[in-house]
Amino acid sequence: MSIFLLLVLALANPYFYSSSSNNYKKGRDLILAIDASGSMAERGFDKKKLSQRKFDTTLELSKDFISKRGDDNIGAVIFGTFAYSASALTYDLQALQMLLMLTDVGVAGESTAIGDALMQSIRSLSYGKAKSKVIILLSDGYHNAGAISPKEALEKAKALGIKIYTIGIGSSQNYDKALLDTIAKQSNAKSYSASSADKLKDIYKEIAKLEPSPIRSENFLNRSLLFFYPLGLAFGLLFFWVVAKERE
Repeated sequence: MSIFLLLVLALANPYFYSSSSNNYKKGRDLILAIDASGSMAERGFDKKKLSQRKFDTTLELSKDFISKRGDDNIGAVIFGTFAYSASALTYDLQALQMLLMLTDVGVAGESTAIGDALMQSIRSLSYGKAKSKVIILLSDGYHNAGAISPKEALEKAKALGIKIYTIGIGSSQNYDKALLDTIAKQSNAKSYSASSADKLKDIYKEIAKLEPSPIRSENFLNRSLLFFYPLGLAFGLLFFWVVAKERE
């Protein structure tokens, strides 16, 4: 019976992994601050999907941007009448993408609190350890809600050396272009106007070049096979059993 059990164990091909990994993260701490106010429900932003809302298109392109960020530590802030952290800074980019898809228009109210969005983003960045800290603010409206002014949040970001890239979603007549330009310029970043989905895609590509991300660290696993231990023991027992039988 013992020999049979050892043979079964050997056939199961047991093994163990010994791992060595380079987990040193050397990318940026980056927060996506995404407008989820009522106006983001408007359609026609994506000329190829006219029935799709601005918010849904923005999330899709944001997810694509996130997937290519390599070694960055990324989080997300959703804002409307108020702002909240949809995800703390994380290296688990797939989990972040899934969390973003759980958000929707109006989840934070119908208005636009740009100051609160920036301040919440700054709070989220305070937990990161990277030297380079970046906020990407996407909005399609005018600041008209919240307890914190954009000016106050901008001064805080400047004091901490945080860059704020701003992206106006939709027609420049419908959002506060002057405010977004000022925020970006004073934080040593750039401001963009995304009048369509294709424009937003190109903007994300440009930001990716301006703020390149290192390649994600790899984990190396060494697989050690163990089947020969029970197999050898089984043959050894079988040999002694045969010898014992011959002497009887």
